[in-house]
Amino acid sequence: MAYAEKRVARGKTYYRACYQRPDRKAQGYVVDEDGRAVRYPTKTTAQKAAEKAEAEAYEEAKRGRWIPPEQERAAAQVTFGEFAKEWLAEQGLADSTMQNYPRSLAHLLPTFGDKAIRDITGPMVAAWEKAKLKSGCAVSSVRTYRSLLHLILADAVDAGHAEKNVAERRRGRGRRHGRSQRRGPEKQITTMLGSLLIAERASLLSGRDDEFVAHIQKTYTGMRWGELVGLETEFARRESRCFRIEWQLYELDTGEFVRCPPKDDSYRNVDSPFWLSNLVADHVTRTKPQPCSCHGSTYVYSGRGVGGTRQAGPTLRQVAELAGVSTGTVSNVLNRPERVAEATRVRVEKAVAELGFVRQIGPSREAAHWRRSGHATWIFTPAATGWYPKKAPQDAHPVPVTGGAFPGVPVRGRGASGRAEACWMPIKDRLTRHGLRHGHRTLMEELGTPKVLMDDRMGHEDGSVGARYSHVTDTMRATLMDQLTEVWFESLDSRLLLHPRSPVAVLDRLLQERAASR
Repeated sequence: MAYAEKRVARGKTYYRACYQRPDRKAQGYVVDEDGRAVRYPTKTTAQKAAEKAEAEAYEEAKRGRWIPPEQERAAAQVTFGEFAKEWLAEQGLADSTMQNYPRSLAHLLPTFGDKAIRDITGPMVAAWEKAKLKSGCAVSSVRTYRSLLHLILADAVDAGHAEKNVAERRRGRGRRHGRSQRRGPEKQITTMLGSLLIAERASLLSGRDDEFVAHIQKTYTGMRWGELVGLETEFARRESRCFRIEWQLYELDTGEFVRCPPKDDSYRNVDSPFWLSNLVADHVTRTKPQPCSCHGSTYVYSGRGVGGTRQAGPTLRQVAELAGVSTGTVSNVLNRPERVAEATRVRVEKAVAELGFVRQIGPSREAAHWRRSGHATWIFTPAATGWYPKKAPQDAHPVPVTGGAFPGVPVRGRGASGRAEACWMPIKDRLTRHGLRHGHRTLMEELGTPKVLMDDRMGHEDGSVGARYSHVTDTMRATLMDQLTEVWFESLDSRLLLHPRSPVAVLDRLLQERAASR
């Protein structure tokens, strides 16, 4: 029951607004921001304030949102950093998400970490966002950071640490301007001939046929990179002409590959034309893949170019610095001493002895899986653009190739540019591996593929009512396979017009078979 409690202090009379708390464990008082009972000059004002406070408290209790005042005062002192640490420890999401959250938090904690959650305001968040954009952060990155801030503050509101989520955007506020700010670079795609040429170049850069097969499979199935790397041999089903998407491999920052379900649980069968099923099956037969040591599973594709193990200790660079020569000279002394002057060789051997340098043990070997960044940087991007990226001390430079059979074989080693006779021209600038997935979807649009089949093939989910009444049929699947086969042979015919042979063995065989069948 709400009432006004009369009090006297230093000869002056005042009233406190008292009410019955919903938990009935103690008497409730109307208090100020510092948690002290408000002193009302008259009984009437205290009575009205008490009745209002009691009604609000019971209304909040009905909604399950009432918090005892003592807990509310304690919650007001919780900082964003403290709550974020506890919040992160409670999450049990995918490894990729749990890896990304700390990255985003690193951009939030310097500004909000030591501030009480109740003291964080909307203008504070807006000022932080403007400062991030001004510092050069990508718009998409800032959007990701703010989304995490919104998520944490939303849970902080539910926990009673704040009354409202100050990171929440009002729907429609600044929509026209916001859309232009959120636009990312346009995703690039290429033609089927362009994709074939990129696959050929990728194979030449890696020195094996595996990359050609993998890139053609990605082009004609639209598989995600993790799904392609994580494709196990048992799910490359030649007889049923499909690839079963059951797992993907996600690479963490530590270099560890996590075997996890496909994105958004998009388990599916991706239909394959007969020629693609045969191409992948022949690749498996030729390479005879073995179970990897990290998962014990057998994968269709392996990585490339991992050196042997080396004992811990001084590095080649340290030997070069002590001897006052380049790392290349040290390598020559170790592998081709006859090419090095006697005085230089003696100096290097002395440095090796002083440091106790131990060279690599064992030959170079295949990696279990392709590293995401290594493949994009040294295989796909040079194949698509014709340029190697910048790597100190060298600037970005064209891929040097021989001037023999089309498209030219990359020249490697010291002085490669001087020994080269030509370089590759760009096929498609700014094309990424994910652009091949966009290209596959675009190709299906051109071919008039029904949307329900496109979504099924890409692993997308359509939540509209119309999607409930549309279903994939065998006729749809067969039609698409015939169309993809026609597109494939057209790309082979176009490649034959450029040159009848290829330095890539698997493509050379395909070209000869196609030429003989016409």
